[in-house]
Amino acid sequence: MNTASASPSFNRRSFLRAAGVSLALPTLESIAPFARAAVTGPVRRMVCCCATLGIHAENLFPAKAGRDFALTPYLEPLKEMRGDLTVFSGVSHPEVDGGHSSEASFLSAAPHPGASSFRNTISLDQLVVEKLPPATRFSSLVLNTGQGGTGLSVSRSGVRVPADYRPSEVFKKLFVNGTAKEVALQSDRLRDGQSIMDTVAGDAKRLSARVTARDREKLDEYFTTVREVEQRLKLAEEWAKKPKPSVNVPPPTDVQNAADFVARSRLMFDLAHLALQTDSTRIITVMISGHNSVPPVPGITIDWHNLSHHGKDPEKLAQLRVIELEQMRLLAGFLSKLKSSKEAGADLLSNTMVLYGSNLGNASSHDTRNMPMLLAGGGFRHGQHLAFDDKQNYPLPNLYVSMLQRLGIEAGKFASSTGTMRGLELA
Repeated sequence: MNTASASPSFNRRSFLRAAGVSLALPTLESIAPFARAAVTGPVRRMVCCCATLGIHAENLFPAKAGRDFALTPYLEPLKEMRGDLTVFSGVSHPEVDGGHSSEASFLSAAPHPGASSFRNTISLDQLVVEKLPPATRFSSLVLNTGQGGTGLSVSRSGVRVPADYRPSEVFKKLFVNGTAKEVALQSDRLRDGQSIMDTVAGDAKRLSARVTARDREKLDEYFTTVREVEQRLKLAEEWAKKPKPSVNVPPPTDVQNAADFVARSRLMFDLAHLALQTDSTRIITVMISGHNSVPPVPGITIDWHNLSHHGKDPEKLAQLRVIELEQMRLLAGFLSKLKSSKEAGADLLSNTMVLYGSNLGNASSHDTRNMPMLLAGGGFRHGQHLAFDDKQNYPLPNLYVSMLQRLGIEAGKFASSTGTMRGLELA
């Protein structure tokens, strides 16, 4: 970089473009340290799932608030987990609108995702990756049950993180060791990354002598980010040399039918369970994608997207209920596996927060208010329905603050939050 033409008003953002790197680099997937961070208590984990075509609220929300509520059709498959989950109604992200585009803000709560001027902000999971000491091979897993595209995760720079959508590739990444040549090539790539960081840091330090005090503060912040990236790259090289965990399960076969959400979701939940069980990662997001095709489920003759726009048509609602009951059964199976997996005198579910919901409160009208939300596990005092005003919704980002704090992160605010989630207490 030629610093001779740099001026005191040099813009930090243009500097990052010129350097060819982004402040989002510290959250890149598979950049994780070799050594485990010391912990003084249970290992805390988080899984966040979003059904992008909605969840019909009338079949989910109990009529009664509190702990003495009757199970609804969608909670019936979860009855064995009743004491391990909390149902939230009357919650939403303030100023998040835009119908289907609101999926981009599910974990960031960035306002007006449908606007042409929309700029996303960091998602809950990627903020956790930044804040917690890295301790696993993969900082996070970003999964999608569909066929390609992005996931729920958003980088610090507001860019949605590409998702893994082939179960076979996820399994390979988690559990299949590369050849000696592949490991060497990966190490070379990681070292190349380190040399780029060295060059960027050198250019930035030379520039710092020529800028204003305010810009120097910005550069100091950038130096910190570069140092974090360098550390992650160095430790990632060590992870590349370390054998991956061995699991006594066969590699999955990818489901070619994009409409077969049951088989595709089950594979992703099974892989998520294995990833947590082997401590390959502690942060996972799962986008549960719907399609404009008919799922291979008995009794379904209309495509899922069309069913989500039911307009209260009885036949569409009946078929939608079949599909969404399958979703609830898949969730119940995942939670059951976590609960049956023991670690250090507890079960995996007790140490793992599982957030499950949708960006759409009413998919039929593209309404983003009254989002259907469940939180299971994580050591909270569950077994309740926290019901808030369905007209003046309670801010869902407050739940995200509570989740951050449960992970040991000192956070008083996230996005448009006003505090922690009222009524959610530790067990």
